[in-house]
Amino acid sequence: MSFKEINEKLLREFAPNIERFTRKDWFWSLLMAAVILVGFYALYLQIVEGHSITGMRDHVVWGLYIANFIFFIGISYAGAIISGILHLLKMEWRKPIIRIAELITVIATIIGPLYILLCIGRLDRLHYLFIYPRLQSPITWDVIAIITYLIGSLIFLYLALIRDFSILGNESLKVSSGRKKIYKFLSLGFKNSPKQKRLLKASTNIMALIIIPIAIVVHSVLSWIFGMTLRPGWHSTIFGPYFVLAAIYSGTGVMIMAMYVFRRMYNLQEYITRKHFVYLGYILIILGAGYGYFTFSEYLTDWYSSEKWNSELIEKLFNWEEYGGLFFFANVAGILLPIIVIGIPKLQSIGSITAVSALMVLAMWVKRYLIVVPTLETTLLPMQETRPEYLEYSATWVEWALTFAGVAAFILMFKLASKFIPIVPIWETSESISRKSKALGNHQGVDKKSIAHA
Repeated sequence: MSFKEINEKLLREFAPNIERFTRKDWFWSLLMAAVILVGFYALYLQIVEGHSITGMRDHVVWGLYIANFIFFIGISYAGAIISGILHLLKMEWRKPIIRIAELITVIATIIGPLYILLCIGRLDRLHYLFIYPRLQSPITWDVIAIITYLIGSLIFLYLALIRDFSILGNESLKVSSGRKKIYKFLSLGFKNSPKQKRLLKASTNIMALIIIPIAIVVHSVLSWIFGMTLRPGWHSTIFGPYFVLAAIYSGTGVMIMAMYVFRRMYNLQEYITRKHFVYLGYILIILGAGYGYFTFSEYLTDWYSSEKWNSELIEKLFNWEEYGGLFFFANVAGILLPIIVIGIPKLQSIGSITAVSALMVLAMWVKRYLIVVPTLETTLLPMQETRPEYLEYSATWVEWALTFAGVAAFILMFKLASKFIPIVPIWETSESISRKSKALGNHQGVDKKSIAHA
């Protein structure tokens, strides 16, 4: 089968998924939109009534919002690190799944920083952050790093899409004329000439090299906001690599979940196979082992030092009447379970790998919550005569509504993106299939010559 024939085959399979909005698509889109609308109502109440409508108080000034921010920025690493490294290493098996990773990066990086805005009491003064930035503030570093990261991720995604835009703008593809014009415009006149291919390949390689260190810097800067604060459980030199590894770990889990959903939704079993789940599962084991080592080191050193302030925090995390249950779930479901299930060959099914990945992602969100809230509840000065709501944090429905609205926005944006661009890259998949077909043809040709000579 020629390269052109493979392209036409892929277009026939992918075009209906792009162009047609089925009843299921409408149902899930409207459901996610309804959740987002509830979130907007909660945001309206928070703006009108202030932060008193949330569970955040003078001592626990952060809660679900910061946990969500760390979580979404973390899962964005799936595209920046995983797709960047696999691209540079030229792993052939990455091609059908790399688009999913790149979309996770961009969408998560858009949603994550919005939770920072929810922690700000005076949104009308937000522009002061850019007009009068304080360079000695880690938050200013974070803003600069995240904006740079988002721009780099968008460029990396766009470069990977140019070839597909040129194919989708083809006259033979049965999509609306308006879409076809958009695809042609976005393809920037790409005609698959040798010079264009060379320049596009060089640009993509450069962006892959750039995006990896930028991603590491972003989460390192985020960890310094905690690590440079004199708080129990935060003031640690291990937080930089600990946050980076946790981010790549949770991002890989979200990538596996997205692969499973789109594989079933768009019948991509021929392209997203068991091999992809198993290979990403092996990456998950390695990352999980490293993350487990950092977790053990973090709590062992705090426990062994026996400092009063740190000991109080450890007691809260180990106490089943406080955070013991969440702490146990975060470490068992987040570290041990994926390693055990994926590490046993007989348990390596697509369903089991996806299930433990989903549990791990949930556990990683719980871990972010445990990093933020228990520490803020462990104050250095005594607060005997303070009201209970100032001592202990309890999230209100407003915070939960905005949390679920962020998740719904992530799903909806992914859904809408899949209706404009193919989830499986057409160009790279065509090249991969064409290369395999030629290799098989050459092999068969050698066999025929050998038989004729015999």
